[in-house]
Amino acid sequence: MKILAAHDGSECSKAAIRDLERAGLPVTARALVLTVADVFIPPKSDNGVPVMPKKIAKAIERAHKASAQAVEQALERAKETSRQVQTMFPGWNVEPEAAAGNPSWTIILKAREWGADLIVVGSQGQSPATRFLLGSVSNKVLEHAHCSVRIGRAQVHDGSRPIRLIVGTDGSEDAERALAAVAARHWPPGSEARIITALDQHMSLNYAPMSPGPRKWADAGDEDEHAWVRRMAKAAADTLRQGGLNVSTLVLEGDPRELLLREAAVWQADCIFVGARGLGALERFLLGSVSTAVAARATCSVEVVRV
Repeated sequence: MKILAAHDGSECSKAAIRDLERAGLPVTARALVLTVADVFIPPKSDNGVPVMPKKIAKAIERAHKASAQAVEQALERAKETSRQVQTMFPGWNVEPEAAAGNPSWTIILKAREWGADLIVVGSQGQSPATRFLLGSVSNKVLEHAHCSVRIGRAQVHDGSRPIRLIVGTDGSEDAERALAAVAARHWPPGSEARIITALDQHMSLNYAPMSPGPRKWADAGDEDEHAWVRRMAKAAADTLRQGGLNVSTLVLEGDPRELLLREAAVWQADCIFVGARGLGALERFLLGSVSTAVAARATCSVEVVRV
C-alpha cells in the first residue's frame, strides 16, 4: 500500500498524522510525507539568470532565495513528520519530500505520479479563512484526487475504547468498494463497525435496480420495495465480520448526509467510510453530494474510497 501524507505544520495536519494509528493500515507499507511550500519560483534561463528584464533581476533573485528557503523549511518539516510516522509504523518505508507550488494541485499531481493508494490530509490548513470550513486544500484534493482520500481529525475521546467505524452503503459500486476497503484493513481486536443505510428516493425500486450494484439484490418476488436494501445490508455486515469487526446495521429513513453525521456524533465514531459516488444520476459526473457533505461537516475522520 502506498500512502501519501500531506503535512503543512497546522494543528489539523498534525491531528491527521496521529489519526493514522486508528486507520487500520497495514504493518508494511510505503509512505511519502509531502510538505508543500506555497511559493512560486520564477523560471531561470539556461545559464541560471532569471528570465526577466535586468532592472528587476535583483528582485527576482531575492524571490528565488526566499522561495528556496521556504522549500528548505518545508523539507525539514517533512523530515520531522517522517520520523514521527516511522516511529508509529516501524515496518513502513517512510520518505520525506518538499515541493513548491499550489498545495492542492501539487498534492494531487504527486499522488498520481507516485501511484498513491491513499492521500491523507488535515481538515483545515494554516489559512485563517478555513477555521470553520473544510479547508480549500483538503476540499480540492477530495474532489480531484485519483485515489482514496482520508481527511483526518483529532479524536473526540481518550482513545481507550475500541475503534468505531461508520460505513455508509447504498448499494452503489463505490459503496461496495468502501466496504471492501474497510474489510481489507488490519483492525485491532474488538473494533466495531456500524453499517448505515439511509432510505431515500434513490433507494426505491424505481431508481436503484437501474444501477448495476443494487440490481443484484433485487428479487422479482419482493413485494416490499425496500426488501433488497435489508438483503444488501445483511450481506455488507457479513463482509465486515469476515474482516474481524464487530458489526451492527441500521436501516433508517431520511437524508443520508444527516443520518451519517448524526449517528457518527452520537456513537462517537472514529471515522466514517463512504464511496466517492452514490446512486444519484448527478453523482456519476461529480463527487457525490453525500461524501462531500460528510467530509465537510463530520466531527471525526472521513475516508472517501476510490479504487
